[in-house]
Amino acid sequence: MHDRPTMLREAAAILAENDRGTYTVPTHGLYPFQWNWDSCLSALGLAHLDEDRAWTEIETLFAHQWDDGMVPHIVFHVADDGYFPGPDVWGTDRAVPTSGITQPPVAGFAVSRLFDRATDRAAAAERAARLLPAITRWHEWFLACRDPKSTGLVAIIHPWESGRDNSVDWDAAFDRVPTDGVAPFTRRDTMHANPEHRPTQAQYERYIWLVQLFRSLGWDNGKLHDASPFQVVDPGFNAILIRSCADVAELARKLGLGDLAARNAAMAAKGAAALETLWNARLGQYVCLDRVTGRLIDSPSVGGLLAAFAPLPAHRAQALAARVRALSENITYTVPSHDPDAPEFDTRRYWRGPVWLIVNYMIADGLRAAGQTAVADRIVDDSLRLIRTGGFAEYYDPMSGAPCGGGRFTWTAAMVMEFLAQDGVVQS
Repeated sequence: MHDRPTMLREAAAILAENDRGTYTVPTHGLYPFQWNWDSCLSALGLAHLDEDRAWTEIETLFAHQWDDGMVPHIVFHVADDGYFPGPDVWGTDRAVPTSGITQPPVAGFAVSRLFDRATDRAAAAERAARLLPAITRWHEWFLACRDPKSTGLVAIIHPWESGRDNSVDWDAAFDRVPTDGVAPFTRRDTMHANPEHRPTQAQYERYIWLVQLFRSLGWDNGKLHDASPFQVVDPGFNAILIRSCADVAELARKLGLGDLAARNAAMAAKGAAALETLWNARLGQYVCLDRVTGRLIDSPSVGGLLAAFAPLPAHRAQALAARVRALSENITYTVPSHDPDAPEFDTRRYWRGPVWLIVNYMIADGLRAAGQTAVADRIVDDSLRLIRTGGFAEYYDPMSGAPCGGGRFTWTAAMVMEFLAQDGVVQS
């Protein structure tokens, strides 16, 4: 799979395989439902094949938005006992079952990008105008339920919300989460993927303890933040929210939706200013904040580099580009999910070292917008080299390029289509 047209055909085939009509699954077996940020990023790839289908992907997700504005991280459209934890564990009591937590809010960014590239601008404007109020409600939900002291930055209350489930960033804060009273369970993920590539059993027990806690509180988002022993402000998560708010504001202005534009612009501005409180000068990148202790977390993960996705001051984008270059000296493929020089670095265990193409895409997109084109090009080139060595995997060993996790992965295929579009291999 060395030539780009072949790569494109294979990516399109994977999107078709994982298409369930109105939503995509991330991959067969391991992830049999609709995931929130997977769907929004996958829509970008779908748009190269069928623009209508791309809009439907995001509309399907938002059809399951909660009354309070939250968009859940999983929608269980069909029964499938091949995944744990399933609807019975979440117990959210919805007509179509969903999980009770959320995920990085990339929807605003995705809708803006779909609109900008639309061949039928009038149809795109109509669909965007229907989605933007719902996306804005989600953005405002974050500030109401995950930023109770109005700092401008939101916290995640479960590692799964970050999308970076077992990141080193969470280790110390996660140690506060007990495991007493966790009901016995059988994991399904390790039946589909190598256990050495997945989070540990001890981590899973803490994941489930938090789910049980939140369920005991009736999934009341007015209570969950303060009740959780795990409250972490993630710069990558917040950068995605800031970028989506900024993009929605710009799109809303184009569509004449002045109130939505003003509300999102205000959220983006406040978040961008607050993001500076997470800068670590020694590491040359942003880091997480443990909101429970009030201390920054000294962990050099890709979450701090993902901040490049937000509109940053030029000197910060330049510093993050330098940080990516420095990391590139110690690995074969950019960008590792953790610093290879750190003792916790693990080349194949989920978010403790491997490379993820969706993160590469967002970092490269932000750096390119900031004028850091050389580093952005390096990230894109490495991403495509990984496809040649490891196929369309969930993630990759940054040293060898070996595929890890699930195979024939939807959002990996979608990101490849995006990368190839930049080189003119597909028409955007």
